[in-house]
Amino acid sequence: MANETAPTEFIIMGFSNLQQLQFLLFGIFLVTYLCTLVGNISIIIIVCMDAQLRTPMYFFLGNLSFLDLCYTTTNVPQMLVHLLVERKRISYAGCIVQLYFFLAFVGTECILLAVMAYDRYVAICNPLHYLVIMRKTLCLQLAGASWASGFLNSVVHTYFTFRLPFCGANQINYFFCDIPPLLKLSCGDTSLNEIILLAVGVFIGWTPFLCIVLSYVYIISTIMKIRSTEGRLKAFSTCGSHLTIVLLYYGSSIFTYVRPISSYSLDNDRLISVLYSIVTPMLNPLIYTLRNKDVKGALRKVFMGKLYLQ
Repeated sequence: MANETAPTEFIIMGFSNLQQLQFLLFGIFLVTYLCTLVGNISIIIIVCMDAQLRTPMYFFLGNLSFLDLCYTTTNVPQMLVHLLVERKRISYAGCIVQLYFFLAFVGTECILLAVMAYDRYVAICNPLHYLVIMRKTLCLQLAGASWASGFLNSVVHTYFTFRLPFCGANQINYFFCDIPPLLKLSCGDTSLNEIILLAVGVFIGWTPFLCIVLSYVYIISTIMKIRSTEGRLKAFSTCGSHLTIVLLYYGSSIFTYVRPISSYSLDNDRLISVLYSIVTPMLNPLIYTLRNKDVKGALRKVFMGKLYLQ
């Protein structure tokens, strides 16, 4: 049914309670966003340009970097503008679009991280058949399935969220349009939305996470059978970056979405959302670069090559 009580726009409260820190927050988030852009674009460039990185692992890493660019761009530029202006508003249609794309990219990343864990499982537990199993066709199918699942997940949540009545209320106590603050804002019955959040969360959140845990149980078991210390360290180093990102991303995103609405505390949730929507995308390139000799070598070749040409 049509939402007859839908407001024409929402007021994004964001960090309005920290008026004296608006310019400081603007500076911090601007630097963070620029680092995110530079880091992830650099990863995408070297994966495309360096022939040695044209492997399944780096194909998925390129997808991850592109995802990080996309979902930070859905909310950070607008948040930066709102830190500088008095009218912190977003249209009703704009809120729908922002929620849809943000959830699509977040859901896609959940699945993609599980795909990357499977890639590491095959590489370490079945190395002789790695290139046969992780052929180009399968990699494209796994990446495509990740993107399709994320966007399908977003269609469901966006549709049911904006079917709710808002009874004229339009102040979102958050810094972008997201499910928790919109459910809190609604004056209607949100029990169906909670059920959908938990049910779909099992598929898009907990199932990939459990697949990652299972993959790493087999991976660690295989690594511990390697006799040489150097071999074990090398195997662990190929997984350490991915595991660090998984812990950062899943810990914050599952806490945000896969729990009852009665437990929402938007003041605390804002801090968690800053972690997974702003900080984690910036850290991903740093984590992979600092812990990966191949990526560091490719970066040196690309940028040293540019300096040489100049």
